[in-house]
Amino acid sequence: MAKKKGTQEEAPLKLFYIFYSKERMENWIRTLQELSFSGDPSSEEPPEGFLALSRFAEDITIEVLKIVRLFQNGRFAREEAMQRMCEVEATVMSEVRDGEIGDVVESLQLSLLVLFAGCRKFMDGKYEKDIKALVKRARAFPPEELEKTLEIAGEIGAAVIDGTACCEKFMQDDPGKTALFDDWLVEIETIRDAMKSLKDFDESTGDED
Repeated sequence: MAKKKGTQEEAPLKLFYIFYSKERMENWIRTLQELSFSGDPSSEEPPEGFLALSRFAEDITIEVLKIVRLFQNGRFAREEAMQRMCEVEATVMSEVRDGEIGDVVESLQLSLLVLFAGCRKFMDGKYEKDIKALVKRARAFPPEELEKTLEIAGEIGAAVIDGTACCEKFMQDDPGKTALFDDWLVEIETIRDAMKSLKDFDESTGDED
């Protein structure tokens, strides 16, 4: 009977857990619309809009990595995990309205490309773990070679999901020299923190009372 009960408890998670919905995305966009991205020039605090945007990125990152955790724990087969992740990606990367808020969300979508690339590489199991060498290779590509740079950034993301340390010391200190790759390194830092916070995710959503 105990085994049967465990089977019954696993099924709803696989069948009905919604990792990210269109409504959740729209709620975040409405929140961003109500906030300022200009800020106070006399204050050292970032504008409230950018603080909310950071929380928005973290929210998406955590939900995607929940899929990875369930894959790691054997709750999702690779094919099912990939399908769930593609569903979230389609929602998160959907076209947004025109105007300032559209530009803001598009910048977030660009930074989140590495989240999905890293998760795919991790679940495929094909990536290197030498972060220093990977960063050097990525920075060697010219700015227009975004696909190749993303390919390497995805490997860094996969290595971090797997527990490799990254990425503060590899970030550019000079704002004038930063590129999209640096935004991807920032997102990989978010991935690192999210994986730590999800250490007990399977237990907390599965068989515990």
